[in-house]
Amino acid sequence: MKAPLQKSRIPDNKAFVIREMNDPYFDKHWHAHSEYQLVAILRGSGTRYIGDHIKPFKEGDTVLTGPGLPHVWRSDNAYFNPENGLDTHGIVIYFPENFLGDGSLQKEEFEEIAKLLSYSARGLEIKGETKEKVIHMMKEMVNMQGVPSIVMLLQILHLLAESTDLIPITQVKYSYIHPTPEKDKMGDILDYILKNFKEKITLQEVSSMANMSESSFSRYFKSRVNKSFSDFLGDVRISNARKLLQDEDLNISQVCFESGFPTLSNFNKQFKDRIGKTPLNYKKEYNEHF
Repeated sequence: MKAPLQKSRIPDNKAFVIREMNDPYFDKHWHAHSEYQLVAILRGSGTRYIGDHIKPFKEGDTVLTGPGLPHVWRSDNAYFNPENGLDTHGIVIYFPENFLGDGSLQKEEFEEIAKLLSYSARGLEIKGETKEKVIHMMKEMVNMQGVPSIVMLLQILHLLAESTDLIPITQVKYSYIHPTPEKDKMGDILDYILKNFKEKITLQEVSSMANMSESSFSRYFKSRVNKSFSDFLGDVRISNARKLLQDEDLNISQVCFESGFPTLSNFNKQFKDRIGKTPLNYKKEYNEHF
Protein backbone atom coordinates (compact mmCIF):
# COMPACT_ATOMS: atom_id res chain seq x y z
CA MET A 1 0.00 0.00 0.00
CA LYS A 2 1.25 3.49 -0.83
CA ALA A 3 2.14 5.63 2.15
CA PRO A 4 -0.29 8.52 2.67
CA LEU A 5 0.89 11.89 1.51
CA GLN A 6 2.36 13.88 4.39
CA LYS A 7 2.39 17.56 3.54
CA SER A 8 3.43 19.21 6.80
CA ARG A 9 6.53 21.32 6.27
CA ILE A 10 6.89 22.57 9.84
CA PRO A 11 9.57 20.97 12.07
CA ASP A 12 9.06 21.00 15.83
CA ASN A 13 11.61 23.78 16.35
CA LYS A 14 9.95 26.23 13.91
CA ALA A 15 6.87 28.47 14.31
CA PHE A 16 6.16 28.35 10.56
CA VAL A 17 7.88 27.59 7.25
CA ILE A 18 8.32 29.73 4.15
CA ARG A 19 9.63 28.10 1.00
CA GLU A 20 10.55 29.45 -2.41
CA MET A 21 9.62 26.98 -5.15
CA ASN A 22 11.72 26.75 -8.31
CA ASP A 23 10.74 23.55 -10.09
CA PRO A 24 9.92 22.26 -13.58
CA TYR A 25 6.27 22.01 -12.48
CA PHE A 26 4.21 22.48 -9.32
CA ASP A 27 3.38 19.50 -7.10
CA LYS A 28 0.72 17.61 -9.06
CA HIS A 29 -0.77 15.71 -6.09
CA TRP A 30 -4.21 16.64 -4.75
CA HIS A 31 -3.75 16.83 -1.00
CA ALA A 32 -4.70 18.47 2.27
CA HIS A 33 -2.74 19.20 5.44
CA SER A 34 -3.26 20.48 8.96
CA GLU A 35 -1.62 23.89 8.43
CA TYR A 36 -2.83 27.14 6.94
CA GLN A 37 -1.17 27.85 3.59
CA LEU A 38 -0.50 31.13 1.81
CA VAL A 39 0.76 30.65 -1.74
CA ALA A 40 1.76 33.12 -4.47
CA ILE A 41 2.42 31.96 -8.03
CA LEU A 42 5.23 34.05 -9.53
CA ARG A 43 5.71 32.07 -12.76
CA GLY A 44 3.76 29.23 -14.34
CA SER A 45 0.26 28.37 -15.50
CA GLY A 46 -2.20 25.54 -15.18
CA THR A 47 -5.43 24.64 -13.41
CA ARG A 48 -6.13 25.25 -9.75
CA TYR A 49 -8.34 22.83 -7.80
CA ILE A 50 -9.45 23.86 -4.32
CA GLY A 51 -12.23 21.79 -2.75
CA ASP A 52 -15.13 21.86 -5.21
CA HIS A 53 -13.73 24.75 -7.30
CA ILE A 54 -11.79 24.68 -10.57
CA LYS A 55 -10.09 27.69 -12.15
CA PRO A 56 -7.13 28.39 -14.49
CA PHE A 57 -4.15 29.97 -12.75
CA LYS A 58 -1.18 31.97 -13.98
CA GLU A 59 1.39 34.41 -12.65
CA GLY A 60 0.01 36.42 -9.73
CA ASP A 61 -2.46 33.84 -8.42
CA THR A 62 -2.42 34.27 -4.62
CA VAL A 63 -4.52 32.19 -2.21
CA LEU A 64 -4.92 31.51 1.51
CA THR A 65 -6.29 28.06 2.41
CA GLY A 66 -7.31 26.70 5.80
CA PRO A 67 -6.43 23.34 7.38
CA GLY A 68 -7.96 20.25 5.78
CA LEU A 69 -9.02 21.97 2.55
CA PRO A 70 -7.77 19.78 -0.35
CA HIS A 71 -6.00 21.56 -3.19
CA VAL A 72 -3.54 21.35 -6.05
CA TRP A 73 -2.02 23.85 -8.46
CA ARG A 74 -1.63 21.47 -11.39
CA SER A 75 0.73 22.78 -14.07
CA ASP A 76 -0.30 22.59 -17.72
CA ASN A 77 0.70 19.35 -19.43
CA ALA A 78 3.43 21.18 -21.37
CA TYR A 79 5.41 21.65 -18.14
CA PHE A 80 5.87 17.89 -17.74
CA ASN A 81 7.85 17.64 -20.98
CA PRO A 82 11.49 18.73 -20.33
CA GLU A 83 11.95 19.48 -24.04
CA ASN A 84 9.67 22.51 -23.67
CA GLY A 85 12.14 24.22 -21.33
CA LEU A 86 9.39 25.46 -18.98
CA ASP A 87 9.66 25.99 -15.25
CA THR A 88 7.68 27.39 -12.35
CA HIS A 89 8.34 29.79 -9.49
CA GLY A 90 6.30 30.45 -6.38
CA ILE A 91 6.43 31.19 -2.67
CA VAL A 92 4.46 29.25 -0.06
CA ILE A 93 4.05 29.82 3.69
CA TYR A 94 2.79 27.07 6.01
CA PHE A 95 1.75 28.00 9.54
CA PRO A 96 -0.32 26.35 12.29
CA GLU A 97 -3.05 28.06 14.28
CA ASN A 98 -0.75 28.17 17.32
CA PHE A 99 2.27 29.67 15.56
CA LEU A 100 2.30 32.40 18.24
CA GLY A 101 1.69 29.94 21.05
CA ASP A 102 -1.33 27.98 22.30
CA GLY A 103 -4.42 30.11 22.74
CA SER A 104 -2.87 33.26 21.26
CA LEU A 105 -5.57 33.75 18.63
CA GLN A 106 -8.21 33.77 21.36
CA LYS A 107 -6.74 37.02 22.70
CA GLU A 108 -8.56 40.27 21.95
CA GLU A 109 -5.61 41.71 20.01
CA PHE A 110 -5.84 38.93 17.41
CA GLU A 111 -9.62 38.95 16.98
CA GLU A 112 -9.57 40.14 13.34
CA ILE A 113 -6.83 37.70 12.33
CA ALA A 114 -8.78 34.87 14.00
CA LYS A 115 -11.82 35.80 11.88
CA LEU A 116 -9.67 35.81 8.74
CA LEU A 117 -8.35 32.33 9.49
CA SER A 118 -11.87 31.10 10.14
CA TYR A 119 -12.97 32.41 6.71
CA SER A 120 -10.00 30.65 5.09
CA ALA A 121 -11.77 27.31 5.62
CA ARG A 122 -13.38 28.01 2.21
CA GLY A 123 -10.12 29.20 0.65
CA LEU A 124 -9.62 32.91 -0.08
CA GLU A 125 -8.38 34.29 -3.40
CA ILE A 126 -6.48 37.54 -2.90
CA LYS A 127 -7.02 40.20 -5.56
CA GLY A 128 -6.23 43.80 -6.42
CA GLU A 129 -3.88 46.08 -4.52
CA THR A 130 -3.83 43.70 -1.55
CA LYS A 131 -2.45 40.92 -3.73
CA GLU A 132 0.40 43.12 -5.00
CA LYS A 133 1.32 44.14 -1.44
CA VAL A 134 1.19 40.56 -0.16
CA ILE A 135 3.41 39.25 -2.97
CA HIS A 136 5.94 42.03 -2.31
CA MET A 137 5.97 41.19 1.42
CA MET A 138 6.34 37.47 0.75
CA LYS A 139 9.34 38.13 -1.51
CA GLU A 140 10.97 40.15 1.28
CA MET A 141 10.11 37.49 3.82
CA VAL A 142 11.98 34.72 1.95
CA ASN A 143 15.30 36.17 3.15
CA MET A 144 14.18 36.89 6.72
CA GLN A 145 14.79 34.81 9.82
CA GLY A 146 13.88 34.93 13.48
CA VAL A 147 11.60 37.58 14.97
CA PRO A 148 11.52 39.83 11.85
CA SER A 149 10.01 36.96 9.83
CA ILE A 150 7.26 36.42 12.43
CA VAL A 151 6.55 40.16 12.48
CA MET A 152 6.24 40.15 8.67
CA LEU A 153 3.84 37.19 8.76
CA LEU A 154 1.69 39.06 11.28
CA GLN A 155 1.76 42.15 9.05
CA ILE A 156 0.58 40.06 6.09
CA LEU A 157 -2.24 38.52 8.11
CA HIS A 158 -3.23 41.94 9.48
CA LEU A 159 -3.33 43.32 5.93
CA LEU A 160 -5.52 40.43 4.79
CA ALA A 161 -7.79 40.75 7.83
CA GLU A 162 -8.56 44.38 6.94
CA SER A 163 -8.80 43.88 3.17
CA THR A 164 -11.91 43.81 0.99
CA ASP A 165 -9.95 42.15 -1.83
CA LEU A 166 -10.63 38.58 -0.63
CA ILE A 167 -12.95 36.26 -2.55
CA PRO A 168 -14.21 32.96 -1.03
CA ILE A 169 -13.38 30.02 -3.30
CA THR A 170 -15.44 26.95 -2.35
CA GLN A 171 -19.17 26.78 -1.90
CA VAL A 172 -20.47 27.51 1.59
CA LYS A 173 -21.47 23.91 2.35
CA TYR A 174 -18.32 22.25 1.03
CA SER A 175 -16.39 20.11 3.52
CA TYR A 176 -13.77 17.38 3.27
CA ILE A 177 -13.66 14.90 6.15
CA HIS A 178 -12.11 11.81 4.57
CA PRO A 179 -9.03 9.95 5.82
CA THR A 180 -5.64 10.88 4.42
CA PRO A 181 -4.81 7.56 2.67
CA GLU A 182 -7.80 7.98 0.34
CA LYS A 183 -6.30 11.18 -1.06
CA ASP A 184 -3.75 9.19 -3.04
CA LYS A 185 -6.52 7.46 -4.99
CA MET A 186 -8.30 10.75 -5.62
CA GLY A 187 -5.04 12.36 -6.68
CA ASP A 188 -4.39 9.62 -9.22
CA ILE A 189 -7.89 10.03 -10.64
CA LEU A 190 -7.51 13.80 -10.98
CA ASP A 191 -4.11 13.43 -12.58
CA TYR A 192 -5.53 10.98 -15.13
CA ILE A 193 -8.40 13.34 -15.98
CA LEU A 194 -6.02 16.29 -16.39
CA LYS A 195 -3.72 14.34 -18.68
CA ASN A 196 -6.52 12.99 -20.85
CA PHE A 197 -9.44 15.46 -20.78
CA LYS A 198 -9.00 16.23 -24.49
CA GLU A 199 -9.93 12.61 -25.25
CA LYS A 200 -13.12 10.72 -24.52
CA ILE A 201 -13.14 9.62 -20.86
CA THR A 202 -15.92 7.33 -19.65
CA LEU A 203 -17.26 6.64 -16.17
CA GLN A 204 -16.53 2.95 -16.75
CA GLU A 205 -12.88 3.78 -17.49
CA VAL A 206 -12.19 5.77 -14.31
CA SER A 207 -14.29 3.42 -12.14
CA SER A 208 -12.14 0.52 -13.31
CA MET A 209 -9.00 2.53 -12.58
CA ALA A 210 -10.23 3.05 -8.99
CA ASN A 211 -11.23 -0.65 -8.68
CA MET A 212 -14.85 0.31 -8.00
CA SER A 213 -18.21 -0.30 -9.58
CA GLU A 214 -19.61 2.67 -11.49
CA SER A 215 -22.23 3.38 -8.81
CA SER A 216 -19.69 3.13 -5.96
CA PHE A 217 -17.24 5.34 -7.81
CA SER A 218 -19.92 7.94 -8.53
CA ARG A 219 -20.73 8.21 -4.82
CA TYR A 220 -17.04 8.27 -3.88
CA PHE A 221 -16.21 10.99 -6.40
CA LYS A 222 -19.16 13.24 -5.55
CA SER A 223 -18.46 13.01 -1.81
CA ARG A 224 -15.00 14.46 -2.41
CA VAL A 225 -15.50 17.23 -4.96
CA ASN A 226 -19.20 17.97 -4.37
CA LYS A 227 -20.15 17.30 -8.00
CA SER A 228 -20.70 14.36 -10.31
CA PHE A 229 -17.90 12.94 -12.42
CA SER A 230 -19.50 14.21 -15.66
CA ASP A 231 -19.98 17.71 -14.23
CA PHE A 232 -16.38 17.75 -13.00
CA LEU A 233 -15.02 16.63 -16.37
CA GLY A 234 -17.10 19.33 -18.05
CA ASP A 235 -15.69 21.93 -15.65
CA VAL A 236 -12.12 20.80 -16.42
CA ARG A 237 -12.77 21.23 -20.14
CA ILE A 238 -14.42 24.62 -19.65
CA SER A 239 -11.49 25.74 -17.50
CA ASN A 240 -9.09 24.83 -20.29
CA ALA A 241 -11.28 26.61 -22.82
CA ARG A 242 -11.29 29.81 -20.73
CA LYS A 243 -7.51 29.71 -20.61
CA LEU A 244 -7.22 29.24 -24.38
CA LEU A 245 -9.74 32.00 -25.05
CA GLN A 246 -7.67 34.36 -22.87
CA ASP A 247 -4.14 33.50 -23.88
CA GLU A 248 -4.12 31.85 -27.29
CA ASP A 249 -4.74 33.21 -30.76
CA LEU A 250 -7.20 30.43 -31.62
CA ASN A 251 -10.64 30.56 -33.15
CA ILE A 252 -13.67 29.20 -31.29
CA SER A 253 -13.68 25.89 -33.18
CA GLN A 254 -10.03 25.26 -32.31
CA VAL A 255 -10.66 26.05 -28.63
CA CYS A 256 -13.64 23.68 -28.68
CA PHE A 257 -11.68 20.66 -29.93
CA GLU A 258 -8.51 21.50 -27.97
CA SER A 259 -10.65 21.34 -24.82
CA GLY A 260 -12.19 17.94 -25.53
CA PHE A 261 -15.69 18.86 -26.68
CA PRO A 262 -17.13 16.64 -29.44
CA THR A 263 -19.07 19.36 -31.29
CA LEU A 264 -19.14 23.15 -31.46
CA SER A 265 -22.82 23.25 -30.49
CA ASN A 266 -22.12 21.16 -27.36
CA PHE A 267 -19.21 23.45 -26.46
CA ASN A 268 -21.26 26.63 -26.88
CA LYS A 269 -24.10 25.25 -24.75
CA GLN A 270 -21.90 23.96 -21.92
CA PHE A 271 -19.82 27.16 -21.86
CA LYS A 272 -22.87 29.41 -21.68
CA ASP A 273 -24.53 27.22 -19.03
CA ARG A 274 -21.46 27.43 -16.79
CA ILE A 275 -20.03 30.88 -17.53
CA GLY A 276 -23.20 32.77 -18.45
CA LYS A 277 -22.00 33.96 -21.87
CA THR A 278 -20.96 32.44 -25.17
CA PRO A 279 -17.28 31.64 -25.83
CA LEU A 280 -17.16 34.41 -28.46
CA ASN A 281 -18.54 37.02 -26.07
CA TYR A 282 -16.20 35.82 -23.33
CA LYS A 283 -13.20 36.23 -25.66
CA LYS A 284 -14.32 39.70 -26.80
CA GLU A 285 -14.91 40.93 -23.24
CA TYR A 286 -11.57 39.59 -22.04
CA ASN A 287 -9.68 41.21 -24.92
CA GLU A 288 -11.44 44.55 -24.33
CA HIS A 289 -10.63 44.43 -20.60
CA PHE A 290 -6.98 43.40 -20.95
